[in-house]
Order: sequence, then C-alpha cells, then structure tokens
Amino acid sequence: MQLNHNESTPTDAKSPNREKFTRRGFLGVGMTTLAAAGMATAIRAAGQDRSATDPGPGNQVLDSLNPDSTWPPSTDSKSLVPNFKYSFSLANKRVYEGGWSREVTVRELPVSKSIAGVNMRLTAGGFRELHWHTSGEWAIMLYGTARITVVDTDGKSFVADVKQYDLWYFPAGLPHSIQGLAPNLCWCSTTETFLNPRLCF
Repeated sequence: MQLNHNESTPTDAKSPNREKFTRRGFLGVGMTTLAAAGMATAIRAAGQDRSATDPGPGNQVLDSLNPDSTWPPSTDSKSLVPNFKYSFSLANKRVYEGGWSREVTVRELPVSKSIAGVNMRLTAGGFRELHWHTSGEWAIMLYGTARITVVDTDGKSFVADVKQYDLWYFPAGLPHSIQGLAPNLCWCSTTETFLNPRLCF
C-alpha cells in the first residue's frame, strides 16, 4: 500500500482490508441480520417456534392454574424462586372412620416457616379429640355445623356450636376439640401460626 504525500488516505483501492469494510458490504450484513430477526419474529407470531411448544405429557388443569410457571413471561429472571403456594389438593389426605384431614406445613411448603394449614371434614358425631398446639389456631367453617370445646387456663370449659362461615380462635396451649353435628357433615379449615416451625397433634 502506498500513501500519496499530499493526502492522508491510501491510494490503493483494491486493498483486501478495504473491501471488507465497504459501505455496500456493511449494509448487506445489516440487511441479512434484520431479515433473520424478522423471520424469527414471524415464526413466533405464526406459532411455529419449537422452543415454545410442549408435546407433553402434562397436567393441563394444573398448568392452566399456573400460566406463569408453565410459560414464564419475558421478564422472568430464570432464577429459582421459593414456591409461595401449595394446594390442599396435592396434600396427603388422612381418612378415618369419623372424617378426614389434610395439612400443609413447612414440610410441603418450605417458605412457610411460621404458619401451617389444615383442611378437615367430620361426619355427624365424628370428632377431633381433645388436643392442643404450641401455637394459636384460628379456623373458618366452610360447610355444615360443629361443636367446639375449649378449656381455658383457669380450667373452665367453653362450648359453642358453629355453622358455615363462623370463625373461631384458640390461643396457644389451650386444649380444644371439634365435633361434627347432625344432620350434615362439617368442613372447616384451620390455620396455626407459630414461632417454632412445628405443628403438634
């Protein structure tokens, strides 16, 4: 390559390096890149992007309840975030002659270190025997009627009948029981809040 002493630019127009960076070559590469990006967008819009398909097997009902887990939005960080929910439908149901119960504790939902939930149904005459917790318990009656009994710190008993949508609260350490009443089954949901991540039965 030779330089003209009167100019500061190369005079050899056939330089291989110069041909690599011509305006025409640069525009060609740019147009090819844009065309490829446009094609990818068109494929996604037409639903042909194979990365966004899932031939299964899968649980469509569960997937429809968790769309952002099934197909995360573009803003998803792709990092592992603790699960903040756990359905009673996934919990083990313990069935007895007088009814059934299922619970979600820190065992099923590790992020839940200070609260646990129990979903319970009792037949008419079936009862949850006298017991207590190291934590307070509140509950809502979802269906039917029940009789609750609690013994306070002075040894006095309190008995009340509860029906659908009634609430109750048992402070930590107080013995209590729940009995289903005729003619219907009762169905309630209880929650224990505690400092120590432990649920006593």
